[in-house]
Amino acid sequence: MAANEQASQRVCDPVSNAELERRWAAARAVMRAQGVDALVMQCSNDFLGGYVRWFTGQPATHAYPRAVVFPMEGLMSVVQQGDFGSENTSDGKAQPDYGIGRRLGTPSFVSAQYTGAYDAELVAKELSRGGYRKVGLVAPAAMYYTFGAKVQELAKGVSFADLTDAIDRLKAIKSAEEITFIRRVAAMQDEVIARLAKHIRPGMKDFEISAYAQYVGQLLGSEQGIFLAGSSPADKPAQQYERWLMGREVKKGDVYRQLVENNGAAGYYCELARFFVLGRASQEQKDAVAKSVEAQKETLKRLKPGASCREIHAAHNAYMRSQGQPEDKRLYCHGQGYDLVERPLVRGDEPMTIEENMLIVCHPHVVLQGLAGGVCDNYLITKNGPEPLHKTPQRIIEIE
Repeated sequence: MAANEQASQRVCDPVSNAELERRWAAARAVMRAQGVDALVMQCSNDFLGGYVRWFTGQPATHAYPRAVVFPMEGLMSVVQQGDFGSENTSDGKAQPDYGIGRRLGTPSFVSAQYTGAYDAELVAKELSRGGYRKVGLVAPAAMYYTFGAKVQELAKGVSFADLTDAIDRLKAIKSAEEITFIRRVAAMQDEVIARLAKHIRPGMKDFEISAYAQYVGQLLGSEQGIFLAGSSPADKPAQQYERWLMGREVKKGDVYRQLVENNGAAGYYCELARFFVLGRASQEQKDAVAKSVEAQKETLKRLKPGASCREIHAAHNAYMRSQGQPEDKRLYCHGQGYDLVERPLVRGDEPMTIEENMLIVCHPHVVLQGLAGGVCDNYLITKNGPEPLHKTPQRIIEIE
């Protein structure tokens, strides 16, 4: 078996080379219009660091930074965790190096302050080697501070511009291939909830239940994700917590809420949340979930191509006030893809509009005595409006 064939078999659910080429062509059209010779990005996780994966097909993970130099012409250069002076070259014709000509390594760590500029030094050299005069930064907010500052300091004679907004608009609209992967992710999360309903029992702690959800997701193709969960007595709101606050033991009659916010096929994220009751749900609990579903529907009827995110958000909060519910002042509806939270944000500060083939998640927050939170589901925006991607019924799941 050839080395390239062996390498390609290691990549879980890769996007096709044609899909990568589609993205590169779109990005280069933006670069050409802006007079930019190359793009520079750095990400260090795949929860909110999907830019590197969008360009290269591979994630940055575990706080280890991965930087990319994407030129107007030719192959990319990648700077990542590795030995001092390590350099691997490729013809860029096969996975996992498709489109990548050079991989440069350096052992830098945010916990070792003096290594903060190591990655920047290598990227600056790549910019000099390529003779680039105007460089576009992609998601500078995702870069480590010392990296972003030092690249601009060391790259002599180079001017920089922020091209993030233009790239965000490309990322937000999914291709037919991406939509196929996204459907698989939503189906995976439905299966996680279905298996969880058969697994929960009194005496388990919140973290044991949530860990099982994560385990099932991994077996079904997930790579990374966030699993927030929490239980409470029936007369108190069940809220979701991070892992270190999941020590409570679930008892008969309790309410449990599980958020499954993991990625799946090819690294795409979806998000699904439901309530479980260990016994029979009260009418109040059923009514609370129904209110959450109705609040979601109020937004769904406005999620159509061309719609203003600001206007949708204002209408949602007007509806919440009319129901005696608090306004959503954080983020109740937003895009997803390679990031847990991706533009557009359905919020008063988002200039982007809703467009066909966006992936949108909606999770309005309802607060009543027995429940806090609500349902959470993903939708694909079609020319006629949102298409539901999850099949899990929007009701409390009773565990007898």
